[in-house]
Parts: sequence; structure tokens; C-alpha cells
Amino acid sequence: MEQKELRQLLKDVANNKIEVEEALLKIKEEPFEDLDFAKIDHHRAIRQGIAEVIYGAGKTPEQIVKIAEAMQKKGQKTILITRMSKEAAVYAQDKLSDFQYDELSKVAIAGKLPKPDGQGKIVVATGGTSDMPVAEEAAKTAEAFGNEVVRLYDVGVAGLHRLTRHMDEIMSANVIIAIAGMEGALASVIGGLADCPVIAVPTSVGYGAAFGGLSALLSMLNSCASGVSVVNIDNGYGAAYQASMINHMGQV
Repeated sequence: MEQKELRQLLKDVANNKIEVEEALLKIKEEPFEDLDFAKIDHHRAIRQGIAEVIYGAGKTPEQIVKIAEAMQKKGQKTILITRMSKEAAVYAQDKLSDFQYDELSKVAIAGKLPKPDGQGKIVVATGGTSDMPVAEEAAKTAEAFGNEVVRLYDVGVAGLHRLTRHMDEIMSANVIIAIAGMEGALASVIGGLADCPVIAVPTSVGYGAAFGGLSALLSMLNSCASGVSVVNIDNGYGAAYQASMINHMGQV
């Protein structure tokens, strides 16, 4: 059950459309399900507004499918699976309904994408093409959470004119996710242009002294542009989660 469904349930009780005991039974349904190898948090959507997501790395294909099937049985309409291997995706293809897999981002979605209901648009911008796997993880996560996403790829500071051609998208965004490796300068540049929150994602793209993304991480943490926050290296999912929360703030 999601927050929207819970609100509707309470409205139905207030309007005498359903009995109190019937509503109580729906709310009391088991808050988590124990599969021995996993305990699925079915009430997370009520508490946090976003249902539990499956982190695919380290799980067997069979475990992923069993978790997803349990979620679908409880009525979860959109199931997001991150860091899923191609092998696991092939296994799940015929076992989960409406299953889609993107090999670039290693993101899978079982179920239908919700209609965007955020307050505005989330812009996902990358410094280079090599940042696209992380960017697509962010973009697809944001879409699975009910957001309209605008992608601006390969607009890094090595050719700043590529970014300035998209000032309309930058200025009209409600949240921007800036993704870059190397020295990670893109987040500071966007932070100095935009009037909305900017979430910086350092990537592990770069030559030896980039230290697997550490150089970009430290640069982003030391940004002189106000309004820039930073998530962990290659964490497109975490950035999109935060961006979605911002984009849905104040909604009833």
C-alpha cells in the first residue's frame, strides 16, 4: 500500500464508504514478509512514500525473482531492481510481468511505470558519454518514482558551450542531478547557474589520479556553488531517490 492509497482508504472511512474494521484489516496486513534469505518491507511506501527497491548485486537470479514475486503479490505495481546482472535479467525475463531491463545502467523494472506526478522536471546532466551508465541509473530510477526526466548528456566543462545551449532546461528544472568524473567540475558550474537544488554524483571515470572517483568526490564536496549536495561515487540511484523526494515535497 502506498501513501496515496492509504489517504484514499482513510477518506473512504470518513465518507462511510467502507467499515472501520475493513480498513483496519488492510492497514494491519503483515508489515514485512520473511523469505528466510530476505525480509521484505511492505510498509515502506507508507512510511517513506517510496516502496522498497531490490539491490540486485550479490543476489542470485532466483532470490531476485522470489523477492519481486512477493512484492507483486502484495500489490506493488512498479518494482525497481538496481545493479542487476544480465544473467539475472535473462532468468527473470519470463517470470516477472511487464519486465524491462537496460544493460547499460543494469536497471530493471517489473511492472508499469507510473505517470509522472512530481511538481516539476528532474534534469540529469553528465560531463561525458562515459558517465551515462550512472546517469541512466539515476534517470530510470527517477522515472520509476513518478518523475518527468530530461536528459542532458555529454555537456561537460571541456566544451562549456554544449551546456549553455540548454539554459532553458537548466533554468526550468525543479531538481538537477549533475554527474561527472575526472575533476567533477560540472556540478559547480550548474550550481552557479541554477535556482534549484543540485545533487552531484561523482563517477569512477578518469585517469589514474582520479583515484576511481575520489578526485571528483572531493571536488564536488568542496564546491563553491551554494545549493550543491553530494552523494557517493557512482550512486545514481541515491541521487534520484533524493531528487524524487524534493520533487514531491508538499504534495497531499
